[in-house]
Amino acid sequence: MLLAIDCGNTNTVFSIWDGTRFLATWRTSTEHQRTADQYYVWLSTLMKLQKIEADITDVIVSSTVPRVVFNLRVLADRYFNTRPMVVGKPDCALPVAVRVDAGTQVGPDRLVNTVAGFDLHGGDLIVVDFGTATTFDVVAKDGAYEGGVIAPGVNLSLEALHQAAAALPHVDISKPQRVVGTNTVACMQSGVFWGYVGLVREICARIRAERGTPMKIIATGGLAPLFQQSEDLFDHFHDDLTMHGLTVIHDYNMRTA
Repeated sequence: MLLAIDCGNTNTVFSIWDGTRFLATWRTSTEHQRTADQYYVWLSTLMKLQKIEADITDVIVSSTVPRVVFNLRVLADRYFNTRPMVVGKPDCALPVAVRVDAGTQVGPDRLVNTVAGFDLHGGDLIVVDFGTATTFDVVAKDGAYEGGVIAPGVNLSLEALHQAAAALPHVDISKPQRVVGTNTVACMQSGVFWGYVGLVREICARIRAERGTPMKIIATGGLAPLFQQSEDLFDHFHDDLTMHGLTVIHDYNMRTA
């Protein structure tokens, strides 16, 4: 079985794939100090609690935090006796090569989302990922990653407001009842919510206009459903898009090895 690991700036997700479905998915905070032994104790305990008996033979990792990769490699080698595939490294091939400026390093999560989006919906896509940053990734007709846009994440924007202005509290993001707030929290929520609705709509419209072709908008990330239910901004939403992409990349490398 395959252990797929997606390490983001805020959280790291572990999923076990049996070839047809995910048996379980767990999330932990991303900490570069965490050792391979600590990862294994945490993971094996959760597997026992959920009565999951999985013979893990393969591991694939996508990580936007380079310092974490070493201990994840040790985890795979020490406890699962396998060399992990690491997205973005030369020995982990993508189905279609990226088309960006020479020397540009593209975040592994964006590459994985591109592969997943193309596998599920074909080409000519805009993949919007609501993570620590809000990213827009352009997927060409043939499935190649062709660049994108990076904006501050929703929660990051709220936290910046709170930290930079002493009078502004920390608030959770939600759709406000009215655009014009009558208290501080409502004002902040309105600014962030409608600001990001406008940001997503405008950036996607400009990408479509620049490329001169119809493009589906695919969303992923924890806050995507909030914006989708409120404004119908996206054509499709997938909460496990990155994990799906990791299974596709692993399968591609196994078939072409």
